Amino acid sequence: MKKICTICLLALFIIACGGNSNDNPATNTSDPAATSEGDKKTSDYDPNRGEGKFSDVKLDEKLDAAMAARGEKIADLKCTSCHKLTDEKLVGPGWSGVTGRHKAEWIMNFMTNTDAMIDKDPKVQAMLEICMVRMPNQSLSDGDARDILEFLRKNDGVK
Repeated sequence: MKKICTICLLALFIIACGGNSNDNPATNTSDPAATSEGDKKTSDYDPNRGEGKFSDVKLDEKLDAAMAARGEKIADLKCTSCHKLTDEKLVGPGWSGVTGRHKAEWIMNFMTNTDAMIDKDPKVQAMLEICMVRMPNQSLSDGDARDILEFLRKNDGVK
């Protein structure tokens, strides 16, 4: 159980530490001339959505308190051994502000498709260099990931 918590926290840490990839020209793969054979695995990658099945996550303006409560329980079990709710790094990055730095689709895809995101996402790879620990796959269901997302929104001040 402790391994699962550690893994989830690492994933969220990587999510929280990500920056805005649009500001970094080194991560821009839109120039076909700049894409080498080794970069083919990321050339069709959408850094705003991530890698996974979530392409359009609908969020209400108002927080769903029941989902956030379920998400908090799941996060306590699987995530908070590595992630703090503040911006302070533990094993992984702190979660404060993560929903402002990343789109809901990216967060959901990262939580449910961790390994592919680590392999393809430039922001995640940059955080891996800082944190030096690969977030383990927590095997979250889609519903669990959505509940955690709602908890992250609550942590970021959505009412």
